[in-house]
Amino acid sequence: MSMVPKATLGRLPAYLGYLKQLESETVSATSISRALGFGEVQVRKDLGAVSGEGRPRVGYVTSELISSIEHCLGSGNIKKAVLVGAGKLGRALLDYSGFSEYGIEIAAAFDRDAGLWQTSSSGKPIYSMDSLQNICTLEDIRIGIITVPKESAQEVASLLIKCGITAIWCFAPCRLRVPKNVSVRYEDLALSLAHLCRQD
Repeated sequence: MSMVPKATLGRLPAYLGYLKQLESETVSATSISRALGFGEVQVRKDLGAVSGEGRPRVGYVTSELISSIEHCLGSGNIKKAVLVGAGKLGRALLDYSGFSEYGIEIAAAFDRDAGLWQTSSSGKPIYSMDSLQNICTLEDIRIGIITVPKESAQEVASLLIKCGITAIWCFAPCRLRVPKNVSVRYEDLALSLAHLCRQD
């Protein structure tokens, strides 16, 4: 299977959710496109990138397509991440179960104000910052999520990198200085909302 485009990856959970609620053994690209509101050509391209072409007059075998999508999303190979900043946004991300569809699990959160035995609503552990290095090393974690104020983001990023993190998802409205081998994905919530407000 060739490299799957990022846009396709973003649509795979929608395909997976639809397929899992089907009772039929086979499914066509046409029925998928109608159910999800995607163009039929787009559906064929997306599924072709994941599992190849469907069979003439048959379509796709539902169970095989589900397995192909789950494999592509890494469901059988969970990658663990850590989150720094256990405020309201951080706790919401920590308790969100949808990351598992992409083969990702937020194993724990860290906060400078965290006390002993603190947990989120779903029971995920929230540790003090002095435990970050040990947890990252023991769990071999390479993904870090930053949900602290922008004034603290660079300090947190530098600390995560020292702990072996090579991929960062940053929610702070700032730009981080990181080595070339560290990838960063920025999420500016205010900017996203501003774009929506300008749609009408």
